[in-house]
Amino acid sequence: ILTEAFKANPDSEPVWLAAVKLEWETGEIHRARVLLTRARERAPTARIYMKSALLERECGHLDEAIELLEEGLRKYPTFAKMYMMGGQICSGDLVKDRANLDRARQFYQRGLQNCPKNVTLWGLAGQLEEKVAEFGAGSSNAGVTKARSLFELARLKNPSNPNLWLEAIRLERRAGNDKLAVSLMARALQECPGSGRLLAENIITSPRVEQKSKSAAAIKKCPDDPLVITAVASLFASERKNDKARKWFERAVVLDPDQGDSWAKLYAFELNAGTAETQENVKERCVQSEPKHGELWCQESKDMSNRQKTTADILDAVSKSMLEKQQQLN
Repeated sequence: ILTEAFKANPDSEPVWLAAVKLEWETGEIHRARVLLTRARERAPTARIYMKSALLERECGHLDEAIELLEEGLRKYPTFAKMYMMGGQICSGDLVKDRANLDRARQFYQRGLQNCPKNVTLWGLAGQLEEKVAEFGAGSSNAGVTKARSLFELARLKNPSNPNLWLEAIRLERRAGNDKLAVSLMARALQECPGSGRLLAENIITSPRVEQKSKSAAAIKKCPDDPLVITAVASLFASERKNDKARKWFERAVVLDPDQGDSWAKLYAFELNAGTAETQENVKERCVQSEPKHGELWCQESKDMSNRQKTTADILDAVSKSMLEKQQQLN
């Protein structure tokens, strides 16, 4: 079929990527690399460059990966994902020293100049500054201060963005500035009153005595938001109200079957309170839905070491880490 597709569409990006995927997934790395080299000649799109760099990164050829990203960025300077990968290679895969910190910074700075509306880039740039102490470049306090001002600038350029507010709130929580985090959350909810993401975070991070009232207010504002519904379900589960919790978790995965975090929370709940039958049922439905989104889900699925993992493997890993975190809190 692919051979026929090549004959009909020799310059088609999807056809080249499908052929590469087939070789890559069957372990034919050399053949995948040859195909990508030819694809860059015949159909040199941004995604072709991205996949070329990703292949080299997965093989541990980091210098080649960075070269391919630079080549791709010369042709496609507004393709944000290439700046992200460059920054992640320099800050995460290479040795943690000042030189690589500066290289990562440069990737993110260039990215923000060309893609100032890309919220993920702002988040990565801020998280990098927060961790400067790990690179031997200043104190963690100085890092938090720089990250804070970066997130303030991000919100000026992208007003009313709940994800940027969330980055700033979590930064303060990690730094132990709980009062500042609470006041930022209040400002965030004034600016983005209908954000399910912020309302859900507000439920989860509030003191126990306030969680019920925060849940009721959130459901009133966003009755069909899966993140809010999952946060409420988690509250029921923590109170051992298992029937109610199951009903709310189920509602969340029906509303948005693409949200991996909701599936993982439901599965973690069943591992704790369900039977082998209910656990298997959730796993089967999750595998059928093939979720691609969710904060914790994507952290696991996009980790370079997990690229060969199946949906069931990701579900197991995310749920297990949720249960471990829960046990630590208890």
